Amino acid sequence: MQPRLVVAGTGSGVGKTTFSIGLMGALKQRGYNVQGFKCGPDYIDPSYHTAITGRNSRNLDSWMLDKEKMLDVFVKGSQGADISIIEGVMGLYDGKRPDENTGSTAEISMLLKAPVILMVNISSMARSAAAIVKGFQNLEPQVYIAGVVVNQAGSEGHYKLCKTAIEKECGIPVLGYLKKGDVPSIPERHLGLIPAIERGELDGFFEELSQVISAQVDIERLMELARKCENVHPSNLLFSSKGKSKNTRIAVAVDAAFNFYYPENIELLEEEGAEIVPFSPLQGESIPEKIDGLYIGGGFPEEFAAELAEQKKTKEQIKELGEKGLPIFAECGGYMYLADTITTTDGKVHSMVGLIPADVEMQEKRAALGYRDITAAKDTMILKAGETARGHEFHYSTLNPKGDYPHAYRAVAFRKEQNEGYHRSNITAGYTHIHFGSNPAIASRFVSVCQAWKSTLNSL
Repeated sequence: MQPRLVVAGTGSGVGKTTFSIGLMGALKQRGYNVQGFKCGPDYIDPSYHTAITGRNSRNLDSWMLDKEKMLDVFVKGSQGADISIIEGVMGLYDGKRPDENTGSTAEISMLLKAPVILMVNISSMARSAAAIVKGFQNLEPQVYIAGVVVNQAGSEGHYKLCKTAIEKECGIPVLGYLKKGDVPSIPERHLGLIPAIERGELDGFFEELSQVISAQVDIERLMELARKCENVHPSNLLFSSKGKSKNTRIAVAVDAAFNFYYPENIELLEEEGAEIVPFSPLQGESIPEKIDGLYIGGGFPEEFAAELAEQKKTKEQIKELGEKGLPIFAECGGYMYLADTITTTDGKVHSMVGLIPADVEMQEKRAALGYRDITAAKDTMILKAGETARGHEFHYSTLNPKGDYPHAYRAVAFRKEQNEGYHRSNITAGYTHIHFGSNPAIASRFVSVCQAWKSTLNSL
C-alpha cells in the first residue's frame, strides 16, 4: 500500500507548512513511519520534513520531471512508510502558467490519485468560507478535495460556524482547526535554518506543534482517507533496479553552507558507478583523497562567508585541483563559492576559491526566482552541446563577470531568455539548480567525464 495525502492551500501563507509538519509529528507520536514530500522546487520546507520524520524528504515536480519519472520518485521515497504527507506549493492551482495546471499541486494530486486536504484561512469570515471551498472544488472537478482544515480561527465557536457552512454547502468534512496564536510562528525559513535544526533548537517548536495538531485535528479520519488510495505503478522509471559497480569517487560538499541537493541527483550518480564522498568546506576539511570529481551544491555561503574565507587550505586545495583539471560541477551557492569574492550586504568583501573570474554581491532584494529550461552552449561537465535539462533559480545575489567569460547554458524563463553560468574545460557552474532527473544523461556524462580524468591521471 501507498497511503498518502496532499496538503494544499488556497494560497501561500495559509498554513500549509505549519499543518504539514505538525501532522507529520502527530503521526510520528502515534508510531507511524512518515514520509514527507514537497511539491515543486523547494529545499527549505523539506528540511523541516526531514527533521521531524527522520526520513529524507523529496520534491515532486511535474514540470521539471517527466510525469512518470515523478511518480517513480514518489514510489521510491514512500517505500517503508506507513503514510506519505505531500505538502503543496503556493495555492492549489498555482503552477508554471496561469492558464493551466502544469506543475501545480493540483496536477500532482491528480497524477498521484491522492486525496487533497485544503487549508483555508477563515480569519474574519464565516459562511463565506464555504464559497471559497466551493470555488476550489468547481475549478477542476478531477481534483479530489477530500476534506478541509481551517486556520486562524478566532475561537472554537468560530471554527464550528465555518465547519457547519462548509460541510453543508460543499459536502466534505472539516477535519480540524488551528486558532490564532495556537502555535508560534515558524522560525526563520531562510538563513540559518539548517544549523538551527542540527543543534536541536527547533525540537520544542516541533513538539508543541505536534501536540496542538493531535488535539484539534481528526488524525484517524485522515489516516482512513490516506489508506483508500490505490497504488501507483509508473511505466517510465527514473531509477533502474541495479546500479553499476562503484569505480569513481566524487566528493560532495555537505554542511550548513552547502546542503541544497535533490536526493535523486546523488542517487543517479551512484547508479552510474559513483562513490559519493561527503566533506565540509565550512569546517575546513581537506578534499577527500583519490577523488575523480567534485560537486558543490547550493546553500547559504553568504551567511558563512567569513568562515569560508578563513578556510584557506580547503580553498587552495579546490583551486589547485581545478587548475589541474579535476572535473567540477557547482550550482548556485557552489557557483558563488568558486568565484573570486563574495560581498555581503554589510559591504564586507570575502575571498573565495578564485576558479571563476567573477565577484558576487549580495542584495536585500531577491534577484531571481522561477523555473528554467537550459540548453548547453557547448560540451560541459554535465551536458553535451545542444542538450537540455530543467531546473530552477532562487537567489539574492548578482554575479559580476571579469574579462573573458564563457557561459555554460542558454536559460529560458517564463518571460525571458539569457546566458547563464560559466564553463571552461573542466568546470561547469551556474545559478540554476538542475534536476538530473529531467535528463538522466547528466549523471552518466558527469561520471564518464570523471572516469576519463581518472584514466588520464593513471596513464601519466
